[in-house]
Amino acid sequence: MIFIVVKFTIRPEHSDEWLSRVRDFTEATRAEPGNLFFEWSRSVETPHQFVLVEGFASAEAGERHVGSGHFKEAMAWMPDVVATTPEIINVHTDAEGWSPMAEVTPR
Repeated sequence: MIFIVVKFTIRPEHSDEWLSRVRDFTEATRAEPGNLFFEWSRSVETPHQFVLVEGFASAEAGERHVGSGHFKEAMAWMPDVVATTPEIINVHTDAEGWSPMAEVTPR
């Protein structure tokens, strides 16, 4: 699996509209063959920062994502609304998705 985390810090005047602006991109990515998850969260510590957690079944699926029209379209407009260059972690792992956490279970 390709596991990716990206931090997007958005210009304050665009922050409230960020999730609606990435909606089509998000839905198209989730529909891609090989996409395992594509989830947005908003930072509770850094104003105007959104964190994207994504997983792809293989390197090929990740490459198809980056080559897709919706990816290229998003990359074309995102420079107009980001405040800083996004930060990314991109790793290959033997995991095939999320696993249950051993240290905490419901009582």
